Amino acid sequence: MTGAALAASFGSLLIQLGFAILAIGVVGMAHGASDLAIVEPRRRPLFLILYAAISLICLAWWTGYPQVALPLFLIASAIHFGVEDAPDGSLWERVARGLFLVTTPAVLHQQGYGIILSFAAGNEIAPLALSMASIMGGVAAAFVLALALQRRDGHLLIGTGALLILPPLVGFSVGFLVLHALPQTDIRRAEIGCASYRAYVRAVAPILLAAIIIAASVGALFFYREGTGIRALFAGIAALAMPHLLVTPWFEGRMRFCTMTMGKGRVTLSS
Repeated sequence: MTGAALAASFGSLLIQLGFAILAIGVVGMAHGASDLAIVEPRRRPLFLILYAAISLICLAWWTGYPQVALPLFLIASAIHFGVEDAPDGSLWERVARGLFLVTTPAVLHQQGYGIILSFAAGNEIAPLALSMASIMGGVAAAFVLALALQRRDGHLLIGTGALLILPPLVGFSVGFLVLHALPQTDIRRAEIGCASYRAYVRAVAPILLAAIIIAASVGALFFYREGTGIRALFAGIAALAMPHLLVTPWFEGRMRFCTMTMGKGRVTLSS
């Protein structure tokens, strides 16, 4: 991943967008693909209805009011990151971890950050908003960097470096994977009882494939409408991320979806 991230960083915006699509839209999506597996069977119909409803509402907002959908998506993402990435942390740590992923790319790349958000929102981002994002990102990065040094946490150091130094799309993708998606995949793998990553991927493969197809379809629609692919990335990810952020926490259970067959090393699926 390091080599690919560095190579993408020196490429065009289109290459950086391609890296983000692969990192966020394929690898990063795996942890959310197990949402259905952690819901009790009797509650799954309601879960699916609400999941689809939030996704459709999200798409409607991105179609008609992207300038409203973008800040709502960023705020919801920041809250989600703060809660999940620092579950045992203090309030200040949760706030910092939430703001960190969303705003730190603006610290050293304010112009590029603004261009990306402008494409996503459909209009120019106010300079004051970019300055505020840069300041919040700097404060959050300093706080998280201090935590990383105090705890000797290599993942936090890598994430901080990526978010600060690499171009916004690439830096966020690396930070998202290292600090959120991969750790949350480990947690989900343990929750549903999968003994290996291969077993986890096998367990969630149908949902993951469906999610990728949905995100790709949404992305293609928005790419046709907007042309750069930036809003397509945001809308496609948001259509799946918003129900993951808003619906799943209310339905989480401790289902064991994968079980090991002792003595034979085979993984079977059950619920």
